[in-house]
Amino acid sequence: MSGFAYVVTRSGVSAADPHSAIRARRGFVWIHLTSRDEEVQEWLRDVAGLDRFTIDALTALETRPRCDQIDGAAVLNLRGMTHVTMQSSDPLASIRLRADGTRVISVTRLPLDALDIARAAIEAGKVLDAGDLIATLAEAITEQLDPQVADLGDSLDSCEEQLDARQAFELRRKVNLVRRQAIGYRRFLFPQRAALETLATLPVRWLSEEDRLHISAAADRAARMAEELESIRERAALIHETLTDLRAELIDQRSLLIAVAAMVFLPLTFITGLFGMNVQGIPYDDHPWSFWVITGFSLLVAAVVTFYFVRRHWFR
Repeated sequence: MSGFAYVVTRSGVSAADPHSAIRARRGFVWIHLTSRDEEVQEWLRDVAGLDRFTIDALTALETRPRCDQIDGAAVLNLRGMTHVTMQSSDPLASIRLRADGTRVISVTRLPLDALDIARAAIEAGKVLDAGDLIATLAEAITEQLDPQVADLGDSLDSCEEQLDARQAFELRRKVNLVRRQAIGYRRFLFPQRAALETLATLPVRWLSEEDRLHISAAADRAARMAEELESIRERAALIHETLTDLRAELIDQRSLLIAVAAMVFLPLTFITGLFGMNVQGIPYDDHPWSFWVITGFSLLVAAVVTFYFVRRHWFR
């Protein structure tokens, strides 16, 4: 088990290890644990003295954003950016928190980028209690997600500018990638907005009005990003349909050219086949000018057929 801890008192901020920080009697304590094994569960049960429901919420393998109140404490699960490569269906790492007025215990299984911002804020003396810490984390997570959502929209804008049936395969691959990423982000942003809104309205004394305002602002930002992701998903589907239509139109045009060419050569094939029969009685077979007459007649037929299709606008 690895992690870090901070103890915030009136005299300042001091770093500590989780085992010594849990015994702190004064000030505000933030304990963060990082692990993938059962050692964290044992520590939360035997050292921190948490109940089974809270331990399960902090260490569950599959999680989605949520917020619950247990005996005056908030159990919160959020999702944020990580530098670790993730699947497109699950692109965000989770952080699970149990917060009350004097202590916050957080658990992650993967490194969360927003933790660096929160640590810098607490070391700079900007975080004085649990409300400040959660508000800082919520704002950092939404601020890091915002440019990612904007990049997805810019990618679709680029695809729309390059709409071309001849590049349909490459464009569809890009659009499908953007669509999968948008669905992955949207899967967590809608419940994350609900979790933050629930947190902002919890009837607990350790959340100040300023903290609630910051958390509500993060919830509004998550809602805006979720709506943008929904728009991106619909735009991606529309672009995919447009590319399919363009590709079908290109195939139709090429099929039309092949059909016109076949119609031009069909009478020529009949004429050459008729005069090319190896039988007795073909007229003018012993005249030297008969070849040029048949060739000229064939060219005339081809010109007439081509002129007919041009007049009927088959080439447009």
